[in-house]
Amino acid sequence: MQELIETTEAAVKAFSAGQARQPVRTVLEGDGGFFGSMPAYLSSAPAMGAKLVTVYHHNLSKGLPSHLATIVLLDPATGALLAVMDGRFITEARTGAASAVAARYLARKGASVLAIIGSGVQARSHIEALSLVRKFTDVRCWSPTAANVRKFVAESASYPVRAVSDAETAVRGADVIVLATASSEPVIKNVWVKPGACVLSVGACRPNQREMDPELVARARFFVDTRDAALVESGDVVQGIREGRFGPDHIVAEIGQVAATPVLGRTSEDQVTIFKSLGMAVEDVAAADLAFKRASKLAKGAAIG
Repeated sequence: MQELIETTEAAVKAFSAGQARQPVRTVLEGDGGFFGSMPAYLSSAPAMGAKLVTVYHHNLSKGLPSHLATIVLLDPATGALLAVMDGRFITEARTGAASAVAARYLARKGASVLAIIGSGVQARSHIEALSLVRKFTDVRCWSPTAANVRKFVAESASYPVRAVSDAETAVRGADVIVLATASSEPVIKNVWVKPGACVLSVGACRPNQREMDPELVARARFFVDTRDAALVESGDVVQGIREGRFGPDHIVAEIGQVAATPVLGRTSEDQVTIFKSLGMAVEDVAAADLAFKRASKLAKGAAIG
C-alpha cells in the first residue's frame, strides 16, 4: 500500500501537469446499474490501458459484488496487449491510496480520530491506507448494515477500530471522515462536522447522487481528483451549482495540483476541507502498471532461480 500511495500521487500529479491523458468516463446506463469505460495514457510512466467497470447494487442480493471491473494493460510503445487483470482489488486499493494522498495534504498534521461511514471493501482499504499517512488512536465505523460493521471490526483488529450506534456519533469530533457509501442521499450533516476536519468522499459518483449535506459542501474548501469529471459526474457538485449554492470556481484545485503545490491545500487549522474522489483512469492504469512490473520481476526471479 505504501508503494501504491506514492505511485498514485505521481499519477495524479502527472495528470494535473498535463503529462497524462484520460477522457471523462463514458457511462452507459443498464438494467439497474451502469457500465463505465475508462482509458488512460501516462507518458510519465509510461503506461497505457483501460478499465471496464460495472456497478449493479442489486448484485448483493445474488451473492455477487456490486462493483465488477477488468483492466486491460497495453504496451505504450506498440499498443500490444500486456495483461488482462481483475480490476476489483485494484479499484479498492487505489481508491484508498488516492484518499491517503489527499489526507497527506488536506488533513491536519495531528489528526488522530478517524470516522468511516460504510463498512465494505472501501472501509478496509481506507483504514489501511490512511493509517500510513496519519496516526489514528480512535477509528469509529458506522453503516446501516450492522452485520457488515461487525465483520469489518473483527477483520480490522490490528487497528483501534470500533463500531458506533449511528453516523452522528461517528462523525462528531472526528478529524478525518471517510464517506464510502452506496447512498444517493446525504449521509452526514453539516453541523456534525467540526472545524478543521477533512472529509474524504468516495461514493455518489453520478450527477443524481449526493452523499454530503449541501451546506457542508458550500462551507468547505473543496478539492477534486479531476475538475472536468466533477463538473459533470459529481452530484454533490452538479446539484450544488444548479441550486445556486456556489459556482464551478468553488473547486479550489485538483489533488494533483495540491500535491505539486501544497500551499493550495489547507490554509488554516479551523478550515474544513473536502476531497471528492470520483476515481480516475490514470490511477487504475498506474496501479495496474505497478502490479504488472512487480509480477514480471517476481516471475523473472523465479525463472532464474
